[in-house]
Amino acid sequence: MDLRKLILVLTLIGALVPFANTFYASYTVQRQQLVDTTLDGNYAYANKLAKSTEDFLQSAQLQLAYTAQLLAVKMGDVAQLEDEAARLRMMSKSFNSITIFDASGTVLATSPEALGLQGKVLNSEAVKAALRERRPLISAPYQSATGNFIVFINHPIVSGSGEYLGAVGGAIYLQKENILDRLLGQHFYVDGSYLFVVDRHKRIIYHPDPNRIGDFVQNNAVVDRVAAGESGMGPAVNSRGIKMLAGYASVASTGWGIVAQRPEEATLAPLTQLMRSTLYKALPATLLTLILILWSARLISRPLRLLADGARKMEDPAAAKDIRAVRSWYFESRELKKALLIGVDAIHKSFSKLREDNATDPLTKLGNRRRMDEALANFESQANAFSVITIDIDHFKAVNDTYGHDAGDVALQYLAKCMREACRAYDVPLRVGGEEFVILLPSTTLTAAAQVAERLRVAVEQMVVPKVGRLTVSLGVANCPQSGFEVEAVLKAADEMLYASKRGGRNRVTVDQRESARLR
Repeated sequence: MDLRKLILVLTLIGALVPFANTFYASYTVQRQQLVDTTLDGNYAYANKLAKSTEDFLQSAQLQLAYTAQLLAVKMGDVAQLEDEAARLRMMSKSFNSITIFDASGTVLATSPEALGLQGKVLNSEAVKAALRERRPLISAPYQSATGNFIVFINHPIVSGSGEYLGAVGGAIYLQKENILDRLLGQHFYVDGSYLFVVDRHKRIIYHPDPNRIGDFVQNNAVVDRVAAGESGMGPAVNSRGIKMLAGYASVASTGWGIVAQRPEEATLAPLTQLMRSTLYKALPATLLTLILILWSARLISRPLRLLADGARKMEDPAAAKDIRAVRSWYFESRELKKALLIGVDAIHKSFSKLREDNATDPLTKLGNRRRMDEALANFESQANAFSVITIDIDHFKAVNDTYGHDAGDVALQYLAKCMREACRAYDVPLRVGGEEFVILLPSTTLTAAAQVAERLRVAVEQMVVPKVGRLTVSLGVANCPQSGFEVEAVLKAADEMLYASKRGGRNRVTVDQRESARLR
């Protein structure tokens, strides 16, 4: 990746990541606010309707109670009973039908009369409960004798002496137009919001879709909670798999639960549109910004790219001219240009010196003293830590005197081979004198250098030189900066360690670990 692309990528990341984070955070916060507001609204609405339903049921029971008082003295007059049943149904509008029955459950009067129940004995669970408990009751939904799915509200008829005479009851036909329709059905919205009512058994007793009335609701956490008498709010999934935001409240006297809910998608639709509009409006400015970034990246990277081209051909005699021609219009590129020119000049001078001077020892093919000086100068200019191993062949004069200089030269070559094998790829093995050798180890600790030295000592000890046999070497190890901060001090310390190896019996490695070494 070149600098222009890098600048572009980093700038885009720096701009887009905060924008995306802000956009996402804004969306998340506003989304939660919309959800919470909808849940609160639905809960308040369901709670209000639950109270309204409770008030209606109490009012209906009061109407029945008043009528029961009037009927207590008319139980023997069927005509008056029928008139009172018709009056109650027509005046209150609370019930779809009115039924008056005696203590045996026999129907005395109905309104409307078309029900055809007069004289019949009612055996529904609601009537049986009314006869058994002889108190005001609101039944669970059930299928009546006339085939209607109803809720039956009744009140006992008691004589002045306290004798139980029967009951008067009003029926609400759940699958036909009824008071619940008027109370609940007028509250609807075109965005998919609606409410429904379930009894304590999770059976639907009111729903905008009449076909759903009488169904049992399964696998709905909101319905489970409201059927258990709880009130609150929360997410739900309706029978069509649509995510809803629901508020629910319980009607205490009946155990009914009212659920008001709105599709989550409808709730979030304004926010989605707002976010989309924000993106569209930000698009022109974003495109202009991208164009500006591309132009700026090209302007900034051009001098560096041209300098990089010059750096790749620094050995070319025309490199300096090409680098000088680069327009470096900002500080960093100007400084880099100066450094490159200095580097080109240095390289050309080095090439000249290398052409004039062979830096390799012809006998051992190791670096000579010039190579050592160059390596040390390089270490020093880069402020690199390094270690030095000095090596001397033990009793080498005796080898020359006994076997001749040719045999001695072979021994030197064998030693050089061992040095190359013991060194790592970036170490610098050198021959700096007759039988004096040095290894420079860049970026190497004293401990690691000592390991290299010991490896070399063992290899030489095991080496067999033709005609000469076995040889040993003495080695000294020092480190910069542990042995000193100046090159001369480090070399001197390595020589001192070499002499210490000689004095200690030869064929050994001595490492500069003196306390004074740290103070040089």
